[in-house]
Amino acid sequence: MKFWKMNGTGNDFLIIDNSLLKITQKDLPFLAKTICERHHSIGADGLMIVENASEGSGADLKMSFFNNDGSTSEMCGNGARCICRYAYENDFAGEEQKIETEAGIVIGKRINESEYEIRLNTPCNIRLDEQIESEGEILNCSYIELGNPGIPHVVVEIQGLKSFDEGKLYRIGAYLRSHKNYPKGANVNFYEKLEEDHYYERTFERGVEGFTLACGTGTGSLVSILTLKGESKEKDVKVDMMGGRLIVNAELKDGKIENLYLRGTTNVVCKGEVTDENIKGLISTFEI
Repeated sequence: MKFWKMNGTGNDFLIIDNSLLKITQKDLPFLAKTICERHHSIGADGLMIVENASEGSGADLKMSFFNNDGSTSEMCGNGARCICRYAYENDFAGEEQKIETEAGIVIGKRINESEYEIRLNTPCNIRLDEQIESEGEILNCSYIELGNPGIPHVVVEIQGLKSFDEGKLYRIGAYLRSHKNYPKGANVNFYEKLEEDHYYERTFERGVEGFTLACGTGTGSLVSILTLKGESKEKDVKVDMMGGRLIVNAELKDGKIENLYLRGTTNVVCKGEVTDENIKGLISTFEI
């Protein structure tokens, strides 16, 4: 079974073209858990499945995303940027493309060989400035979803985030991820302001159940909240994470985010084949 491994600002993904393989939906969670495991297989933050777009969708292709624990996610921002490059280099689409996701149609654009931009799904279900206590801290939490059904995110400012106690930050992230205020579960985005329109962010991701090097939808959610609160301008907001930098443009109209764009680099790490031995539990279900 052929695969690509790609990296988008520190998030690494495995990509499989299922338009010919026809792996069944019931087998995809097992496949994700198997090949995303870092010690016994290839390893990645998630698995992305490329398929032909649904009839009438108007999209160039369909993307499904699985976390490395086998759970699904409606969309992945950095993953979608990688899919744009994969689609362009494998003739699924041109320099401008439409990707069908569970959260809706995502618009992608090639900037140059490695840099891609996507239009993130429209923010909704926004709740600003809710107070939640954890680990002796009173946290100012803002909730937002991207798309419909929406990808749930919580945005929390932490002063001195870069030097904040790692264990304590993990416990706060795990607590908020499953807090009763967020029945879908939530990705938790901690941030601190570095200078005007320049922020540092760390994301505790639902499905990964820990911190990742970057989160594209989390960065879009952060800048959306900051824009709605009047704390950030709309254009070229820089967000640094452990995996690198993303640029966000949030277009505000009548007090709402009308368009939300995420831009950053992509990297093709390797191309190869998963051995039959590594996925022996799936051998009988499709042609490899």
